[in-house]
Amino acid sequence: MTGKAEAISHGAATIVNAIALGKGVAFGVDLWTRAEVRLTEEPHIITGEITEDPGESTTLIEKTIMRVLNHFGLENLFGAKVKTRSNIPIARGLKSSSSAANAVALATVAALGKTLDDLAIVNLGVDAAFEAKVTVTGAFDDACASYFGGAVVTDNLKRKIVKSSTIHDDLAVLFHVPSRKAYTGNSDVDRLQTVKPLVKIAYNEAKNGNFWEALTLNGLIYSATLGYDTSVALDALAAGALAAGLSGKGPAITVVATEEKIDSVRAALQCHEGEVLNTRLNCEKAKVL
Repeated sequence: MTGKAEAISHGAATIVNAIALGKGVAFGVDLWTRAEVRLTEEPHIITGEITEDPGESTTLIEKTIMRVLNHFGLENLFGAKVKTRSNIPIARGLKSSSSAANAVALATVAALGKTLDDLAIVNLGVDAAFEAKVTVTGAFDDACASYFGGAVVTDNLKRKIVKSSTIHDDLAVLFHVPSRKAYTGNSDVDRLQTVKPLVKIAYNEAKNGNFWEALTLNGLIYSATLGYDTSVALDALAAGALAAGLSGKGPAITVVATEEKIDSVRAALQCHEGEVLNTRLNCEKAKVL
């Protein structure tokens, strides 16, 4: 017996990075990852293919599949062939790992003909991310924003959603994406602990619904700590952006702007070397296709 399913999970962006505090805030964006999972009768043999970046490690895909199979006690019955497609640049702080883990976990559950509640699926992906060493905190905030959409305030250590909000969908989200990559597993956690009191201020602002102020403050704090140039974010703010700051551990910069300011903000971003992605907020939940 073999089963096949495809699922989609959207992208996300940082409001408050959880590495320093163990608590984070993120929001969904209208980028996406699709995962196609085909079960095989070759237990323990899992092959993954990342269509847009074949040279990238497929460890997260393999660990996610195994987590789902183990959850149902089916690891000795099935293997899988997995293909992912995505428009999220990898290792730039744009939550490509969270989106992929969500999509793969959801598609695997569907291919098995099983059902699980949403948070159980998210947690299987977070467990796999830990095992694959693509996260420091488990990225529970990113995973929830990717899976559920909207804005989520989370306690990553307790894997608890503290607050979830629908945010206005008439705002544009732009990303300035440099060509270089930065892997979360390589982050200097001890250095980031030094800014914990400042990050707590940003977290509390977000918890009170001041998402865009929190995003900008968080971005400046982490950029200074990680040694990133803040000129891209500051130029976007000068051009009229509501918020601008480092996404995740970077190097991408997230910018939120009203429709009236989008052209001037994009022009400011294009003055810096790198790609500019234009997207929107997302409030749509991950789903089986």
